[in-house]
Order: sequence, then structure tokens, then C-alpha cells
Amino acid sequence: MTSDQARQRAERNFKREERAQDGRKAMIEYEAQAVATRKKTAHLKALRLAKEAKAQTDEPPAKQTKRRTARRDNSKLFEPRSSRPSYARN
Repeated sequence: MTSDQARQRAERNFKREERAQDGRKAMIEYEAQAVATRKKTAHLKALRLAKEAKAQTDEPPAKQTKRRTARRDNSKLFEPRSSRPSYARN
């Protein structure tokens, strides 16, 4: 085996080990994100459940009645339509 072949083999081994380390780092990061997501989800669920429990114990708000506005007499605003078009009148 020549020194050139030995160097190439050492480089391949080094790259293989480097990829393995990168994979381990990526997996650790992925797991940390998953833990953070589960923790956040649990916190939000607890807040939602507390809000729902409070809503059940509180009295429902009183219904507001709508005020009716006085109706206008629209009969004076519009003229009755004739059956003839405007260009045919007169």
C-alpha cells in the first residue's frame, strides 16, 4: 500500500466519522426541539382547560337587547315606475 492510498483511506475514514458526528448532533437537536414542542403544547393545553373550567363556573353574560330604529317612510323617496321606457314617454 502506498502512502497515497493510505492517505485516501484515512480521509474516507475521517469523513465517515465526521458525518456520524453530524448525524448525532442533528438527532440531539431534533430531540430537543421535540421536547420543547411537547412542553409548549402541554402548557397551552393547561391554559385552555383552565379557561374552559372558568367559563363553566362563571355566569353567562346577560344578553343585550337590540334597539330598534324608527322606520322611515320611503314611499315619498321613489316615484312609481311607469310601464313605458323614458324615451317613449310624452
